[in-house]
Amino acid sequence: MSVFTSKKFLIIAGIILALFIGIAIGGSIVFTTNPVFDSEVAQTRGEHSRMSLTENFAAENESENSENLASPIGNKTVKVIRVVDGDTIEIEGGERIRYIGIDTPETVDPRKPVQCFGIEASNKNKELVEGKMARLEKDITDRDKYNRLLRYVWVDDTFVNLELVKQGFAYSYSYPPDIKYQDLFVKAQQEAREAKRGLWNTCPAVAPAGIQIPVSQENSFGDSCLIKGNISASGEKIYHLPGCGSYEKTKIDEARGEKWFCAESEALAAGWRRALNCP
Repeated sequence: MSVFTSKKFLIIAGIILALFIGIAIGGSIVFTTNPVFDSEVAQTRGEHSRMSLTENFAAENESENSENLASPIGNKTVKVIRVVDGDTIEIEGGERIRYIGIDTPETVDPRKPVQCFGIEASNKNKELVEGKMARLEKDITDRDKYNRLLRYVWVDDTFVNLELVKQGFAYSYSYPPDIKYQDLFVKAQQEAREAKRGLWNTCPAVAPAGIQIPVSQENSFGDSCLIKGNISASGEKIYHLPGCGSYEKTKIDEARGEKWFCAESEALAAGWRRALNCP
């Protein structure tokens, strides 16, 4: 082998050796630095993950709290602190509750005198609910025009709205769309009337002076049920009270489905509306 060839071989070998040394040094740097880098990345990712969880939890809590603040009293148990009258109560916190589906004689309306059996109805309501824990049940409408909450009321197993009607302290009073239990109320009212319980025995309807029912228009209830439930030519159900503009000329044909009613609440419950020319 010539000297030139030997030198050439040594140069090539030196270059290869240098390459191997460079690769070895580079690999050492990678292997010594990667664990630190990986640790920092993992720590950063962990912090981001913890921040995301905390932010999500706070957002959920904020949303839940907002809903709780905005929600009205729906179906919940409350303490009754005062009875206003036969169908209205006041609960802890000051909200007033108007019973759905029934109506009792007035005792506190400044525009009207105390009505027959109103005091008795109010006292019965006190007996049933005052000072007790009551469960409220909502139907469709949340509040009436007086800002009272509209609810069905239960004390233990007693359905207070229904009990007042069954015992003759209240009338069935239908006001759509809140009619979930109206069939029960109408049936209870019919039974109370037939059994002459409460107001059905004490408070017969009396016509204003000067109003008489023609002989041909006498009804099976005698003079205690004077409200005329008429069906118009278009099929609309309209009731007329004694004293209404069309009362005397309105004739009841029971064969057509027209009816006599003893109370406005009864007519409303049956689907009739009040005549527009009534005072």
